[in-house]
Amino acid sequence: MPMATAVWLVENTTLTFKQISEFCNLHEVEVQGIADGEVAKGIMAYNPIIAGQLTREEIELSSKDENRPLQINHLDIEISNVNKKIKKYVPLSKRQDKPDSALWLIKHHPQLKDSQIAKLVGITKNSVTSIRNKNYWNYNNLNPKDPVAMSLFPQKELIDSIEKAERRIKREKNKKEKAKQQIWANFMYQFNGHQNIKMLVTHFFGGSY
Repeated sequence: MPMATAVWLVENTTLTFKQISEFCNLHEVEVQGIADGEVAKGIMAYNPIIAGQLTREEIELSSKDENRPLQINHLDIEISNVNKKIKKYVPLSKRQDKPDSALWLIKHHPQLKDSQIAKLVGITKNSVTSIRNKNYWNYNNLNPKDPVAMSLFPQKELIDSIEKAERRIKREKNKKEKAKQQIWANFMYQFNGHQNIKMLVTHFFGGSY
């Protein structure tokens, strides 16, 4: 279940797309597509920790070093140890950090596109869209949290994303303004043509038409 595992890693870790793609044997572009909500639509996330493929410690080590590949866990561990690790893995408050952060970004930086928020926080674009539309499955329990304060990503990445969004908005505004100017120019051209015809009729026939 490489695609389902990749969905889970995108939504629940801060691993790079390259690390996830190498572990799941997928192309990096496919992982990017998962984060943007364009790939793996409808696929249920598959937890590699419950499956015994990874440990929380392994994920944390690779999260701290983007050049470190994930190492698959050998399945010769006792079930009791697996259960202990599962119980320790990501408490409820931590599991909600990403959607909480997405809600914070939506409220404080509405100019950001859903795909930008998804990439920053590390969840799917569909999840961000559902949070924005208030139909996220756990929306009533979400609590907006500053993702930078929780170290999900550095302040510089947020600033860069905001600046990119503002440039996009400015381009769209300029495009609309040019469209309005073109409509006005076409109107004036037609109006002037109408006036010229009226002048010719008056000159040659001494009346109006």
